[in-house]
Amino acid sequence: MPKNQKPTAPATGGKEKLKWETAKELGLDDDLATGGDELTVREAGKIGGNMVKKLVEKGEQEIAKESGSE
Repeated sequence: MPKNQKPTAPATGGKEKLKWETAKELGLDDDLATGGDELTVREAGKIGGNMVKKLVEKGEQEIAKESGSE
């Protein structure tokens, strides 16, 4: 985020919502609320990695639903 921009509240988009939910679960939402400038690379990676896990789980559930409905 550019230095002259203030952080905004969490967006309602799907990925953005997932990012904020994941950060909250990890106790990193306060750091994310400051624009993410306070996040370490490890913390940011933790958020991203957990987001990917959740997306994979959701995808697997959708595939299972589709396979079961055929």
